[in-house]
Amino acid sequence: MTNLTQENLARKNLVQKSLAENSAAGNSTPQADGSTLWEIRTGEQPYAFLSDKKIDERNRYGQQIDLIDLVGDLLPRGRSMNINDNPEVGCNPNRNKQHSFFFTADNCIGCHACEAACAEKNETPAHLSFRSVGYVEGGSYPDYKRVNISMACNHCDDPVCLKGCPTAAYTKHTEYGAVLQDPETCFGCGYCTWVCPYNAPQLDPVMGQVSKCNMCVDRLEVGLKPACVSACVGNALDFGVVENIPENREEAKVSIPGFPDPDITHPNIRFQQVKTLPDEMKRTDSMPVKYHRDTQGNYKPMVDPKKGQKKHWNLQRLSSRENPLVLFTLAAQGALGAFTAIFLGAQFGLQGFAEFASSVVYAPLVMVCLGMVAFGLFMSTLHLGKPLRFYRGFNNLRHSPVAREGLGIAVFMTFLSLHILFSLPGNSLFAMLWTSVVGGDIGQLVNPAIVAPLASVSGYLAIAGGAGGLFYMMRCYRIRARPFWNHLQVYTSFGGAMLYLGALVTALFMIPALMMGGVDYSQVLTILGGLFVLGVAIEGLGLIKHARDMSAAEHEGAASHYIQRTTFGKTYILRNVLVGVSGVAALGLLVAGGSSLLALLGWVVTALVLVAASLIGRALFYVLVIPTTMPGAFFWKNKGFEQHARDIGLANMPQVGVVPDRH
Repeated sequence: MTNLTQENLARKNLVQKSLAENSAAGNSTPQADGSTLWEIRTGEQPYAFLSDKKIDERNRYGQQIDLIDLVGDLLPRGRSMNINDNPEVGCNPNRNKQHSFFFTADNCIGCHACEAACAEKNETPAHLSFRSVGYVEGGSYPDYKRVNISMACNHCDDPVCLKGCPTAAYTKHTEYGAVLQDPETCFGCGYCTWVCPYNAPQLDPVMGQVSKCNMCVDRLEVGLKPACVSACVGNALDFGVVENIPENREEAKVSIPGFPDPDITHPNIRFQQVKTLPDEMKRTDSMPVKYHRDTQGNYKPMVDPKKGQKKHWNLQRLSSRENPLVLFTLAAQGALGAFTAIFLGAQFGLQGFAEFASSVVYAPLVMVCLGMVAFGLFMSTLHLGKPLRFYRGFNNLRHSPVAREGLGIAVFMTFLSLHILFSLPGNSLFAMLWTSVVGGDIGQLVNPAIVAPLASVSGYLAIAGGAGGLFYMMRCYRIRARPFWNHLQVYTSFGGAMLYLGALVTALFMIPALMMGGVDYSQVLTILGGLFVLGVAIEGLGLIKHARDMSAAEHEGAASHYIQRTTFGKTYILRNVLVGVSGVAALGLLVAGGSSLLALLGWVVTALVLVAASLIGRALFYVLVIPTTMPGAFFWKNKGFEQHARDIGLANMPQVGVVPDRH
């Protein structure tokens, strides 16, 4: 007690009085000696305490700052947050107001004290950091300028992490407006790390789960600012109710060089940066991005060709932790396309399709489609940090496209299984096996005429579920924080793959079956060839449109396209050539017609070429994307350094903070 200043002593007494009042009101659980469960910290400096005196009604986006008023009577104003199972209610009079960070870039000296304080309080390992300091720089000696940016979770008004998370691990609290995440609910898919523009959620490849900044709500409950703010040496970080400008500050902007578009999430952070900066600011990390000031004074991202224009292969770098998703998306799209083609062809009575639907090979082909989706889902589950928690992927059907994608695929598999079950009684091969194994005629047990309508209904429902799954599969990648993906090319690529891969899988079974049955398969070959050509054309046109748009763009998507044309330049050209050659060859075969063995051989070669192109293209899709993350430091959160550390063995030292992806 002797170390406390009079002001701190007064604050402590106020905290104890408020907690006692809450306890008397039934909001807390005092101990037998009359004390509370809260640990009232001593020795805090005056600048560590919150001191908001004015509160605006709304923030600059029109959002109400009093969050209880926003939700009405749905939640009580004095609700406990149960921090560490503590039932106490804090004494902060503004606990139901939206709080925010305030960063004064002119004051930040890049000492990383905020990082250290955050790491100490949250006990994060070396490879994780809820708050990090990055840099942008510009100009030349003697007029050289550098801006340090300290960034953590911004507890946004529109938290895309909350909407994207399929497990519903995120909650936007009325207390302080904090966006909190439960690592124990998370199953480690990492989708929140994709959609967040600020790299706030941290996926731990060792633990297989995500965690993030929690706004130090335990400190806020007793009137203290977050640990990072209290530790700031240069008085660059501050904290309080949103839109309240700290003392000795003159502006509160929502952007700064290197900061992503605030319209994506309406982040609760405000900036001051009044010193004059050059028109162009560069990142110090390996990201090929720089920022150029436009006529309105805002800095926009553009390509920084750090690696020159030389083209490389880098085939080994096509392999990434997203490999399971490459296989999942291609397998699911191919299976959906194949089943849709054979089922609808039979339903519409197309020549060859109807005959095939009544053959013994029909059920095995549908089983193959089911197996392809099952294999894809299995690979997708392996992508999770905690695969055994896969069932939690349906928790957030209200918002998450990942959850809706999973539901659509599950519906597809369910009704596809029922379709197979209802189709088996009419299958002569199955009837023969039933007779030889079980004995008796299966027709006496199940009348094929009765179950045939059920097979048709389940088939249509399977297609409907698969279409929904495919739609939300595509929606998963329309992410504003990843401009390279946020393009119609996702639709053309995934839809085109469904057509040509589906046609390929169908032809692989149908053509041999019809040949052995002595049925004319020329019309089938024409229809499937047409679907094949249509799929290639759709994907090819999408790739052309995407390349043109990314070349002219002023965002990180242009930087991704720069890497595509340089780091993977030769691989990119190879993919384009393979797509073009397969498309031209397929169109030629389709126009020429014919169903000779030579024509079939041409289709086989063309299909193999396109399969290779699709594998390369889908791998490029995942490895190329550059998100709208904040600038990294010279080595921390610098992908170039991480790769260098792995190449030379430095990553074997845990204190370096580079660990392998284990899921």
